Amino acid sequence: MRKIDTKEIADKVYSLALKAGISLTPDCKAALKSAADAETSGAAKFALNTLILNSQTAEAEGLPVCQDTGMAVVLLEIGQEVFLTGELLEDAVNGAVRRAYADGYFRKSVCDPITRQNTGDNTPAVIHTHICAGEQVKITFLPKGFGSENMSATYMLKPSQGVEGIIDAIVQTVKNAGSRPCPPVYVGVGIGGTFDTCAFLAKKALTREVGAHSQRAEIAEIEKTALERINALGIGCQGFHGDTTAIGVSCEWAPTHIAGLPVAVNIQCHCVRYGKAVI
Repeated sequence: MRKIDTKEIADKVYSLALKAGISLTPDCKAALKSAADAETSGAAKFALNTLILNSQTAEAEGLPVCQDTGMAVVLLEIGQEVFLTGELLEDAVNGAVRRAYADGYFRKSVCDPITRQNTGDNTPAVIHTHICAGEQVKITFLPKGFGSENMSATYMLKPSQGVEGIIDAIVQTVKNAGSRPCPPVYVGVGIGGTFDTCAFLAKKALTREVGAHSQRAEIAEIEKTALERINALGIGCQGFHGDTTAIGVSCEWAPTHIAGLPVAVNIQCHCVRYGKAVI
């Protein structure tokens, strides 16, 4: 049994939030550079290079890489042999988010869904916890902007629609979104489980390295085929009709009921920004 004070978790969340707010992930930077180098449309190439310059400037100056600094999503994988001490975990995480968004001068975007009154500090965060083996705590911090989140969708497909139905749902979601989620997008997909499970899996898929395919062959084939069809749409960077509409498609899956085929498609804009740490 290992004791971990929730303050230690909070400190990690704080540092991850500050970095994620100003920095794209290395794999995202590489994907954007590769897309810019290969782009054949002049307008789309210009837009891609502008996005790259923006990310470089943000990191160098310590400024938010996007004006939408996102709703804080925190994934915690907690080892079963861990005994948490100190402040309530949820309070500790929210306190860390509150401090990070104040110290980083990040926009506070969280509000009541009915009155639209802003909470003023970007809390509460969306916190997902999973109990796993071991005596470590794995932390993932994902600031999720809503220009792309609003373009996401969940489908309750018929089992008979199969793989083609899954791919069609992914591609159609991106097509419907058009230029609104600030492409080139990163597409997270959840397949299986229940209505709520597949949505979480889609979010989790966005924390995978861009370009890294599933270890399951059938899922990897869905990722590759969907990406090809998305880029064939020709929407391009920022809607300028280019070669790259998406830099990647990542799918997570879970067993489902014999009567259903839930599929969730979570769109992430070109600002792929998250951080991970292990305590």
